[in-house]
Amino acid sequence: MKASLSRSLLAAIAIVAAAVAITTLATRTSGEPAASARIDGKPNFNGVWQALNEANWDLQAHEARAGAVTQPGVYPYPYARVPAAPVLALGAAGGVPASVGVVSGDGEIPYTADAAAKKKDNAEHWIDRDPELKCYVPGTPRAMYLNYPLQIVQSTNKIHVDFAFANAARTIHLDEVDEPPADTAMGFSRGRWDGGTLVVDTKQLQGNWLDRAGNFYSETAHMVERFTPISNDAIRYEVTIEDPHVFTRPWTISMPLYRRLESNAQLLEYPCVEFVEEFMYGDARSKQLVKHWEGDSIVIDITRKMRAEGVR
Repeated sequence: MKASLSRSLLAAIAIVAAAVAITTLATRTSGEPAASARIDGKPNFNGVWQALNEANWDLQAHEARAGAVTQPGVYPYPYARVPAAPVLALGAAGGVPASVGVVSGDGEIPYTADAAAKKKDNAEHWIDRDPELKCYVPGTPRAMYLNYPLQIVQSTNKIHVDFAFANAARTIHLDEVDEPPADTAMGFSRGRWDGGTLVVDTKQLQGNWLDRAGNFYSETAHMVERFTPISNDAIRYEVTIEDPHVFTRPWTISMPLYRRLESNAQLLEYPCVEFVEEFMYGDARSKQLVKHWEGDSIVIDITRKMRAEGVR
């Protein structure tokens, strides 16, 4: 009787163990490293990842808005603003989703007075100025939380990050290399391990935007990024930004990056350069190409303006 019970108990344990193993395997992709598959004793970040938040609309906490650009409505209250003409036809797709924000601490970005005025002006001229709309390289750290996946390829002395948007890429050097002769959008990054956290020091950046709300930094910015495993399928990404020409003190954003778990997960190109040619250069045509659209309930007419010399 006891032997029979023991065999039954062992069988039950075996079934539970098998079920756990099957469940674990089902949550992994075929190319995904196991939790124990470390590289030179360090966490393995190889894979396709993506931020799942609203940071690219606005890093700070905000309520949902009718559009990225709005105008006064019938009533003179902020909540009563309506979409401005450029985004009106997009309806709900042109709105801005609410967010709890990703700025650490008090949630405020510590702009100088002049920089705060520039940020406000940027927001009011989003369509004209946001580098994302022109398919420019999004820069560090914005590329990390755009609404597109990224792929990390890690070795013992280099970590390469490819981005779906605009064919952007960056390399984090874990070995000693010479600094480049010029600033770039993604900057120059040196990495080191602090226990299980990858710490990345990034400088030699060109000035760039941080989101669609007009938040920005200048070419004097210096950033320290931290990549810390939360689990095998999530990374805590933090970046502290220091820029004395724009901010009164260093400040930090923090968010998780999630592994894409589809069995066929891969990085697919978003070749937006060719998509924005008419948007950017249509004014140079001798005869305007895109100028009229008529739907069931709205008619849109576009008049191109000649840009001032030097404006891209």
